[in-house]
Amino acid sequence: MRRHARTQIPLFLLLCGFTAVNLTPVIWAIMTSFKRPVDAFSVPPQLFFHPTFEFHYEIWVEKAFWHYLINSVVISVSTVLLSVSIGSMAAYGLSRLASRASRGVLFAILSMRMFPHILLAIPFFVLAKWLGLINTYPAMILALIAINQPFTIWLMRSFFLDVPGELYEAAEIDGCNAWQVFTRIALPVVRPGLWVTALFSLLLAYNEFLLGLVLTGPATKTLPVALAEYGAEDINYWTLSAAAAVGIMLPIVAFMMILQRHLVRGLAIGAVKG
Repeated sequence: MRRHARTQIPLFLLLCGFTAVNLTPVIWAIMTSFKRPVDAFSVPPQLFFHPTFEFHYEIWVEKAFWHYLINSVVISVSTVLLSVSIGSMAAYGLSRLASRASRGVLFAILSMRMFPHILLAIPFFVLAKWLGLINTYPAMILALIAINQPFTIWLMRSFFLDVPGELYEAAEIDGCNAWQVFTRIALPVVRPGLWVTALFSLLLAYNEFLLGLVLTGPATKTLPVALAEYGAEDINYWTLSAAAAVGIMLPIVAFMMILQRHLVRGLAIGAVKG
């Protein structure tokens, strides 16, 4: 037992160091958001300073960043609801097909994800302009669904494949039709996987910048696009950018903490066989 503990100590210390390195930029941004520019860019850096909430107040109240937060939430939540709903049904159907029959469909779906966003932004813009959807929620939501759908289908299919086929057969013997098997048997079993898929879809939609820059306007601008307006060469804006970045990060962190139990269960699906 002691020998096992000794072998785990170096690994634990290594993981602590790796975590500290990855959290350093986040901690530095949080500290910068509470500093005045003269303290934020002093040389050497000041670790002890008098904190101020001036820039948080300015970015969220005076510059009305809460409006962009609402836009991001509406677009992200709508994208997740539609993307996960459609992707779950497609993934379930593909998981019930023979591997050879679904292989071509899966590759075609994945090929959509292989294209860089800059290549798809122009067609999306032309189509949205032709339909009169520029500076509207539907344009951004539909574009994000199209881009995130391959990821959703592939991820959900892996969860459905871990469900024993005997469960489906037993439900069919009891008289369940295809829709009842999907809603009453398959979905409850892969519920943790649904939360994992929803979280990753939310992250992809919430942090999307290029499509937001192309498809949104003053009324539907999202947080990443609004944040890009601050910074550049004026260091006075950098503290505003840090304050906005911290505010953007908090809803996602809170969401992950609330769903932590479901995420651990979802990521563990299929880890233990038999």
